[in-house]
Amino acid sequence: MSTQKHVRQSADAIEENSLRIDTDRAEQIVDALNTELANAYVLYHQLKKHHWVVEGAEFLPLHEFTEEAYEHVEEGADVIAERAQALGGVPVSSPTVQERRATVEFEGEDVYDVRTMFEHDLEIYGEIIESMRDSIELADNLGDYATAEILREILVTLEEDAHHFEHYLEDDTLVLEEATH
Repeated sequence: MSTQKHVRQSADAIEENSLRIDTDRAEQIVDALNTELANAYVLYHQLKKHHWVVEGAEFLPLHEFTEEAYEHVEEGADVIAERAQALGGVPVSSPTVQERRATVEFEGEDVYDVRTMFEHDLEIYGEIIESMRDSIELADNLGDYATAEILREILVTLEEDAHHFEHYLEDDTLVLEEATH
């Protein structure tokens, strides 16, 4: 184990980057990206929780659906973190700091019925989608068209997954409920 303790870059510092985006603009964009990254990990952990605890007649398709959804979130988070680093920033990586930076809130440790869990997920998706649109506008306004495009691609996936959650929450179902007498 190395005994070297030299900090190469402070977590809140923005260094010059090879993308030719000045540090003042990069700082604003990295700040937005770190918020999106923090939001992504709150959603990721909530989806992972739902993947673990989902039960009922539709267990398998919902288990697989939540797995696909959290994988999409994690893939997007990775792209966001790498872009923050490319801009000279440090991606927020500590769970504690991510929770503090996030503008969305984890539902907690309790287990809810599937419909309630999915309603909570859809709410977070909606909040993240709105935030992502703001971050895209910020990047565009600051002349960082590549970051805006990267976020647009992630946004498409988020919107598609949110739409699928919305479908699951519809009233129509093939599962018959047992009549109670």
